[in-house]
Amino acid sequence: MTITGRQPAPPTGADALQTDQRAGARQPRFLDQPLLGVVSMAAFTLNEHGRINHWNHAATDLFGAGPLQAAGRSPASLLRLPQEHRGAFEPEVFGHVWCGACMVPRADDGRPAEVGWWVYPVEPDGDPGARNVRVLALAADLRRLREDGPGLAMDDVLVAAPDGDARRAAGARLLRVEPVLAPPAEPPGDGHPDGPLDRRLAELLPAVGAAATDAIVSRVLAHGRPAVSLSITVRLPVVPHAGDMPRALRIRPRAVAPSRPEADRDDPEHGAPGTDENETLTFLSEAGQQIGGSLDHLQAARTLAEVLVPRIADFAAVELLEGVAADSAQPAADLDETVTMRRVAVAHNDEPGRWDGIVPEGEVLLPAHGTPFVRAMRTGRPVHVPRVDAEYAAGLSASFGGRDMRPLFTGRDLLVVPLIARGRVLGTFKLLRKPDRPGFDDLDLAMVDELARRAALCVDNGRLYRREVQVAQELQRSMLPADPPEVPGARVHYRYRPAGQAAQVGGDWFDAFPLPGRRLGIVVGDVMGHGLTSAAIMGQMRTAVRTLAVEDMRPDLLLRQLDALARRLGEGYVATCLYAVYDPVARCCSFANAGHVPPVLVSESGESRVLPVPAGLPIGVGGEPFETTEIPVEDGSRLVLCTDGLVERRGRDIDEGLEELRALLAGPARPLDATCDALLGALATTAPADDIAIVAVGLDGIPSGDVAVWELEPEPSMVPRTRAQVAFKLAEWNLDAVADTFQLLVSELITNALLHGAGSIVLRLIRGDALLCEVYDDGQDMPHLCHADATAESGRGLQLVSHLAAAWGTHRTDGGKVVWFEHRLPQVTGPPPAGGR
Repeated sequence: MTITGRQPAPPTGADALQTDQRAGARQPRFLDQPLLGVVSMAAFTLNEHGRINHWNHAATDLFGAGPLQAAGRSPASLLRLPQEHRGAFEPEVFGHVWCGACMVPRADDGRPAEVGWWVYPVEPDGDPGARNVRVLALAADLRRLREDGPGLAMDDVLVAAPDGDARRAAGARLLRVEPVLAPPAEPPGDGHPDGPLDRRLAELLPAVGAAATDAIVSRVLAHGRPAVSLSITVRLPVVPHAGDMPRALRIRPRAVAPSRPEADRDDPEHGAPGTDENETLTFLSEAGQQIGGSLDHLQAARTLAEVLVPRIADFAAVELLEGVAADSAQPAADLDETVTMRRVAVAHNDEPGRWDGIVPEGEVLLPAHGTPFVRAMRTGRPVHVPRVDAEYAAGLSASFGGRDMRPLFTGRDLLVVPLIARGRVLGTFKLLRKPDRPGFDDLDLAMVDELARRAALCVDNGRLYRREVQVAQELQRSMLPADPPEVPGARVHYRYRPAGQAAQVGGDWFDAFPLPGRRLGIVVGDVMGHGLTSAAIMGQMRTAVRTLAVEDMRPDLLLRQLDALARRLGEGYVATCLYAVYDPVARCCSFANAGHVPPVLVSESGESRVLPVPAGLPIGVGGEPFETTEIPVEDGSRLVLCTDGLVERRGRDIDEGLEELRALLAGPARPLDATCDALLGALATTAPADDIAIVAVGLDGIPSGDVAVWELEPEPSMVPRTRAQVAFKLAEWNLDAVADTFQLLVSELITNALLHGAGSIVLRLIRGDALLCEVYDDGQDMPHLCHADATAESGRGLQLVSHLAAAWGTHRTDGGKVVWFEHRLPQVTGPPPAGGR
């Protein structure tokens, strides 16, 4: 085949492709460089109807569509070209040479890319009746051409020029714009195939043979233009290769079905291409790879419909059982009379939107018992109706709820194939061929049966994968806190973003919980690894932290207990953890770290700093003690804790990520919700490789006017004096309504400390969302609730506290113990008292 017409100038922006003819201009770079590393050039051909019938791998890389998806479609609809560039691919202008540049959405991220076009009319030699090729189109990313040109790699195309320069390599198929594509300024003189060009081709293409070499060279020398062959593939022995063994060059004819006229051969609109064994295996391999390329069961069903049209059928629809499509139930072993299905994919080669109103995607179906769809699922075998007559089409149409579907079925060849995987029916797909196309033969049935097996397994695998991911995500969500706690003196906000890949459900956890004395416990951790095991370990770690925190341990002691527990549970229990305790009365934070990312503190004035918390070893490693660091904080500060997924990136030190986090937090105070969202927007990628957890805490503190503290002498006379002091403070706080009950409970705790405690006694009252009373003493004996019978002389004090207080408890301190209770505040209808929160 020979390219006709004059060589057009390169498109705008492709200056790197030209060889500068001015004095001192450099020569094309490919002459002194190896063949590897050149830019890929997309190539495809159109038949006389303007439909694609050849599509190379470089076109797949540039535009994102595979050969099976591109076959039989028009470039304008497939490539989403601008309106002004679509006319070059219309059949009525096929006789013109065209080149230009336009913006096309990239296949990988959808961003616009500048693509250069060279469109050539191709005139078959010696075969004016052939209809398989009419236009050759070349395209390339102009940005990459400017960087790596002027060498262009081209797949499945051999180009030779009469100036003695011809190059070909499968690993980097080289096509040079000048002078390979450009015809010579003067027609060549009389030449002979035995000239330098012949010897060069013979060296490069030893598998072609003398006859093929003579034919190519004679054509080049006769026309004075490049010769293009779309059926030759060869790998240069000098090109390094990693992969499968190079295949020997084979030029084989394409078989034509006897039932089709010769003019329709290789035309996707009028039937399948050659049906030889190698082509069939290649199609099945490529189709199977595309169907199995996604773990989404619905996407696998859509891909199945796309690869079947137009190669196998003119219309394809995939319908899954409703439970399979929604992944709400296991596929049933037996189908009953109330089977419900959903149409999940439709593909056809008619004009766009032709069947949208008749067979819309997503429609729920109730197929009748006698239809071929139900029969195929019940028997497990395909149902083939060679030609659907008007009566049969009317019956099928009636089974779809009265919708007139006769135009879709009448006169067409119908094939209904069940989708069966692991012995269970998942659904069906139906195929239709137009009346002007041969019906499904034995080879078609065998190919469809094989594709049905592969597609059913892919759909079932995707369904099982989705179920596993849902279980892992539900397990993880159930183990993470739902809503932040509401505590006096602090505001807590969470953010959590799972890993970009659903299978990467990890062990990041976070929590915040109230502690005795109106303090707040905060923990952020990360279990090593991903998956269900990590999520389960995360849940155990979080529960253990909450359990240990109730004992009011110092942060370092809590991490020590957690580390000992993890080592007892097993070797896989390894995690980083940062535990913090905020005291809104003392206005300080205590930290202990086990190999986790340090927190960031932002002052009220907007100054941010990474806190110097000792790193420590991860939980489960053991061997080193943990340290508690106490840092004073001012009211209005903000504390931010996170997991490493927010600040760690491949190829970047984690300290750089912490510095970026600190810089983002600096400045005027913002709402904590907005702060968390801003951090995710700036630091988190759209598909993070690891989970991300953020805990932002506003450190507001409790006003000193809401706290009262008395140091009491351990003597009996202190009880009535304390009752009087408490009554005076309650009157100051306008809480006279609860004074009697509260004084009674205070006296019970003080008496208990006087009788069973040791050393000095401290009483502290804190007003917040409830009225808290704490009594400290130096005794080590913990009081406990016991049953007192009618004749007992003691033991009723804690029973009284348990009955009248909203909550009560005890916990140890470094020097003794604390007994506390909370009393509900009365309902206030007027304005809050002065000094209140």
